[in-house]
Amino acid sequence: MEKHEELLLALRKVIRATDLYSKQLNKLAGLTAPQLLILREVAAASEGITASAVAQNITLSPATVSNVIDRLEHKQLIRRERSTQDRRRVVLWLTAAGAERMHAAPRPLQEDFIERFQDLEDWEQSQLLAAMQRIAAMMNAERLDAAEVLDVGSYVETQSD
Repeated sequence: MEKHEELLLALRKVIRATDLYSKQLNKLAGLTAPQLLILREVAAASEGITASAVAQNITLSPATVSNVIDRLEHKQLIRRERSTQDRRRVVLWLTAAGAERMHAAPRPLQEDFIERFQDLEDWEQSQLLAAMQRIAAMMNAERLDAAEVLDVGSYVETQSD
């Protein structure tokens, strides 16, 4: 097998692992990875959080976050409230059902990855990062909207919610 074939095979394995995780997450908790990521952000904000702050924190576009928030609100997992200090601001809050759903979800795939990655030497972390950034550039993917949570097919899944 040539090196480019081995690399493409490794990429397909990564995609397959994230796809399997996404299916497990949906089966066990009825959530997509971006939905879980947003629920976690809202839960972490003790005084509520705006949609724009969520988008900034998880590095997704405000439009994507807004669409996912709409779905989460429809499922009654979060609620929107006007701020009492500034009526122009809308703050997001986790509902009891949202907390239950979030806690029922499996551990995010990236947490295991982060633990293993942090166990590597600094030079090896830098080498992997540079290689993946180069691959993203070679695939014209460096400007694509991407969340910190690994998820394959979330665009299709969130479009059909």
